[in-house]
Amino acid sequence: MQVSFFEYHLWANKLIYKHLKELPEEVCFQEIQSVFPTLYDTLFHLYQVDFVWLGAIKGDPFEKIVEEVNRLKEENLERSLEKLENSYFQLGNKFREFKNSLENLDAITTLHHPSFGTLTTSYEELFQHVANHGTYHRGNITAMLSQLGYKGVPTDYIFYLYENQK
Repeated sequence: MQVSFFEYHLWANKLIYKHLKELPEEVCFQEIQSVFPTLYDTLFHLYQVDFVWLGAIKGDPFEKIVEEVNRLKEENLERSLEKLENSYFQLGNKFREFKNSLENLDAITTLHHPSFGTLTTSYEELFQHVANHGTYHRGNITAMLSQLGYKGVPTDYIFYLYENQK
């Protein structure tokens, strides 16, 4: 993975938020039969999972991560797209700070999970996992938008490469 693959993840999510803000506000909260009940719920899931992975990659204990995720849920009760977007991009900056603090993305780290056990892998692979997870759910968002009668926005990696080749 190149370092830019994680930057692609943040770029693609920024496009999604920008696109959704151009649509009628109620679209994000309209319930549909899909992987998630609303577009907002999909975005919140992406935020939560990125939050979990940052904690895990940094070596936070599982119990602390669970406690903080519960706090995130409480803070999200108002379901504001603008607030979620701001929180998400602050989280992206925290990812960048941590990534930039690493001397070597190929360095090996070990994660411990009470159900899945122990995983020894590189930071690079963990950042790639976060980006890959985002790609999967941005696909869900595109499908959900289509189901609601709206077009999605192209977020394929190649578009990121074209835009950032300068």
